[in-house]
Amino acid sequence: MDVKTQSDGSAAMQSQSSSSQEERKETPASFALFLLKLLLAVLIFRSFIFSPFSIPSESMLPRLMNGDYLLAAKWPYGFSSNSLPFNAQLIPGRVFASEPERGDVAIFKHPVDRTDYIKRVIALPGDSVAMVDGQIMLNGELVLREPMADFEIPLSPNTGCAWGGEEATNAEGESVCRYTRFRETLPGGRSYEVLDFGTTPADDFAPKIIPEGHMFVLGDNRDNSRDSRFEARAGDAVGIVPQENLVGEASIIMWSTDGSAEWIKPWTWFTSARWSRIGGTL
Repeated sequence: MDVKTQSDGSAAMQSQSSSSQEERKETPASFALFLLKLLLAVLIFRSFIFSPFSIPSESMLPRLMNGDYLLAAKWPYGFSSNSLPFNAQLIPGRVFASEPERGDVAIFKHPVDRTDYIKRVIALPGDSVAMVDGQIMLNGELVLREPMADFEIPLSPNTGCAWGGEEATNAEGESVCRYTRFRETLPGGRSYEVLDFGTTPADDFAPKIIPEGHMFVLGDNRDNSRDSRFEARAGDAVGIVPQENLVGEASIIMWSTDGSAEWIKPWTWFTSARWSRIGGTL
């Protein structure tokens, strides 16, 4: 009697275990559902929280270098179709819109060709902006500009030496490019570093009043940036940028490479990294 009872119980347990294994068994449909959920989560994250961007030029030296990969926060300026992957036309206008602040490093769509650009916001609607001998004049007052020690950047596949730089060897024996550097401080106290190669035609222009809904942007590498000082043209300067073109605010550098890595040599993936730049905020 006891033996029979134990046998029945064991059979019942085996049946339940078999049934449970069948329920947990992976199916193509459940895997497809998992992938769909994952894709949806990634799209939401990239559209409304953070999105990755790469720096392909030296127009934002010294803060951003060619080979930097950063995350841009999507929420500071509100959301529009420009915020969505592939520029999907799903959001009419700009919702939860907020104006950038002077000194922000903003990512936006080029007014003509719609590619992503990154520049520093200098002037906002109603501001008068001019430049006198390379120094910004904002609302009739010269922006404070103080000399700093020269900026040195190691030469690498991602970083050459532009016409305003001087090739040299630093104390560690590295080949570097040396640029003249200044610190600018905007009204309100935001400060940042800029490079200047010397006198150029773009160093002087008459006052411009920034229209409603627009912004005036400059590259920190002043003589190597096609920004709001020039008329907007596809693949070239951005002109005075509509704020509706805003994508996000540059937030943190998540990776940086000097461009010397080779796919067939995995160890170079690490030796090419600029470790000191990773995690830097903007």
